[in-house]
Amino acid sequence: MSALAADPDRALRRALAASVLYNLSGSLGFLVPEPIGRWIGFPTPVPRLYPSLIAMVVLLFAAVYAWLYRARVIDRSLVALSALGKTGFFAVFAGAWWAGQVPLRAVLAVSGDLAFAVVFAWWLVRTRRVPLRTPELSPASGR
Repeated sequence: MSALAADPDRALRRALAASVLYNLSGSLGFLVPEPIGRWIGFPTPVPRLYPSLIAMVVLLFAAVYAWLYRARVIDRSLVALSALGKTGFFAVFAGAWWAGQVPLRAVLAVSGDLAFAVVFAWWLVRTRRVPLRTPELSPASGR
């Protein structure tokens, strides 16, 4: 067993640090759609509003990854949200490629998102200590 597999928190923190850098560099494709975004394969030209909003979300997630990296206790809910976000981002690009809207190089450019999603999901499964249970719903009285 590798040292990282033996210490899932350490492995996750390394992936989070790499995700910060990945998202910071990825945001450039949206912040500078000409020429970086076009080279990656993002559709251009588009109104500045759209790539700016996407860049804001990508940078917001970078901040979340940095916060999780530095946190004493890693918030499982944020890691789950991060895994879903990374999977969804990749899925959107894969779907756009399938529909002929972006070239394969655009999907390859965001394939790191899928790799990070796998690491995040692995950590969630590997560190689960308590079986998941659905809380009992109380009667309409609210108690």
